[in-house]
Amino acid sequence: MIKGIIFDFDGLIFDTETHQYHILQEMFGEHGSELPLALWQNEIGTDSGFSPFHYMEEQIGKPVEHALLAEKYEEKFLSTLSLEKARDGVEDYLQMAKELELKIGLASSSSYRWVSGHLKNLDLYDYFHCIRTSDHVEKVKPDPALYIQAAQCLELHPEECLVFEDSAHGAMAAKRAGMGCVIVPNKVTHTMDFCEVEHRLDSMADMPLKDLIEYVSSLKADR
Repeated sequence: MIKGIIFDFDGLIFDTETHQYHILQEMFGEHGSELPLALWQNEIGTDSGFSPFHYMEEQIGKPVEHALLAEKYEEKFLSTLSLEKARDGVEDYLQMAKELELKIGLASSSSYRWVSGHLKNLDLYDYFHCIRTSDHVEKVKPDPALYIQAAQCLELHPEECLVFEDSAHGAMAAKRAGMGCVIVPNKVTHTMDFCEVEHRLDSMADMPLKDLIEYVSSLKADR
């Protein structure tokens, strides 16, 4: 029986990832280069240590001013995000989870400061009973630690949790933690090669949470 839901953050609740890629791609274009989507996807949902500006240097064959580019990138990124809202259906899911008396958690490979700040700006912070981020674990996704800790914090067993993810690394972390997973990819993650999951949605607005939980629960009953 599903007693709790656990959300990823970047790209799922708040589509930082699409804007992030488009801004970087624009900056690469200004330097006569390109950041392949397939390469950038390896960084989504985890922390591989990939440096886009070092990659830019390799592609154009000359050094760039990292600090200047990083400052320009951050300014554009934060300015763009200030105008962004939560993805369609997210708040409806949170509200329905509350009505169904489900425990609500969040597990993100980003920092607590980043996640909590944006959740507060979106007026979504108070929905969550537990938030686990990169500040709480030694290894981020695809390692299952974040999801395991989130379940423990919610005082639930892994099989009682349903995870919502947008990235392949995140989905893998959820399945490794022993949890059901529904993926809701965004514009930069929809072509990723995902592991086997319980369901895939283009948007949370496409299917009410109550119906989705009933569907996932029926899958478990058939196994």
